[in-house]
Amino acid sequence: MLGVDPAFRTGCKLAVIDETGKLLEVAVTYPTAPHNKVAEAERIMNGLIDRYGATLVVIGNGTASRETETIVAELIRKRIESGASKLQYIIVNEAGASVYSASKLAQEEFPTLDVAERSAVSIARRLQDPLAELVKIEPKAIGVGQYQHDVGQKRLDESLGGVVESAVNHVGVDVNTASPSLLSYVAGINATLARNIVKFREEQGKFVSRAQLQKVPRLGAKAYEQCAGFLRIPGGDNPLDATAIHPESYSVVDRLFRELKLTLSQLGSRELSSLLATADIEALAASLGVGVPTLRDIVESLQRPGRDPREELPAPIFHTAVLKLEDLQPGMELQGTVRNVIDFGAFVDIGIKNDGLVHISQMSDKFVKHPMDVVAVGDNVTVWVLNVDAKKGRVGLTMRKPG
Repeated sequence: MLGVDPAFRTGCKLAVIDETGKLLEVAVTYPTAPHNKVAEAERIMNGLIDRYGATLVVIGNGTASRETETIVAELIRKRIESGASKLQYIIVNEAGASVYSASKLAQEEFPTLDVAERSAVSIARRLQDPLAELVKIEPKAIGVGQYQHDVGQKRLDESLGGVVESAVNHVGVDVNTASPSLLSYVAGINATLARNIVKFREEQGKFVSRAQLQKVPRLGAKAYEQCAGFLRIPGGDNPLDATAIHPESYSVVDRLFRELKLTLSQLGSRELSSLLATADIEALAASLGVGVPTLRDIVESLQRPGRDPREELPAPIFHTAVLKLEDLQPGMELQGTVRNVIDFGAFVDIGIKNDGLVHISQMSDKFVKHPMDVVAVGDNVTVWVLNVDAKKGRVGLTMRKPG
């Protein structure tokens, strides 16, 4: 994919990354004012897209974002007309990208790139794996609210750190691909241990079992007990190492499989999932001598081995063309993304320069006490155009289906 850090005077920085996030090439173009070198920018972008087979352009939502979006949409239109390879674009939140690009971590990761080029890489990676990229940035730098400086900074750091750690542990971490930044948020692992894990992996090759983690310098029994369940090893010696099941519970899985006449080779099969779905958890828990909540968690992990819980979230909305204000008509159905939630409604990005407003009275056919009861920032929603004020550039939207 092609990451774009938009700008006016200093030009748009471009960065191409592969499916693993590895940087392939960087470039700079000047399609926006005051340079307006659109033809040159299209030539450079087309060259990168064709050379690396990029299918997606990721644009940061900062300065010159909408102007860059218009240029990219026109590029896509021309490619479609010429029968070139399929291409789409999306705009992502670039909060904290400049903080990361100027950090010591970014300098170590990309010593030969300038600050803006590192930012373009970060923008592209945010779509690929937002969690892995955002953990490189201090939580306070990613826009947690205008009152963050009015509260105790120590308490704020602890609270934000706790939220990030909770998110990382809920999703789980592939120990063979994770960066030290990501590993340091896993329960039981500090910055030193994170670096030791990566160093061990680089020297000894990829991990093939969770048990190998105990060979990492300074990773003791207590740390292993805390972190093992959150670290995943896809394609390892033991299929259970790719699940959220802690090694301490492997014996329970063994007894459960014997009870149900199953084998580990069936893990991930439809037969195993359907059998577990109809199993009497309470009776099995009593038979196996384990708690009902523990067994329920084990069964859930066995039904979806290696599944990323983020797969259940709505997929991002990709575009091929820019929607203009004059294109909108009352009653038109659109897909949008919630950008901000306030007391009287929510602002939704529907692909035009200014976000549309869904008033609280238009959020549901039922009474809504507060917009946060219905939507949250980042939600993908279906909306209908209620009214358009061309002079003021405002769009009224509704989430209540017409008719």
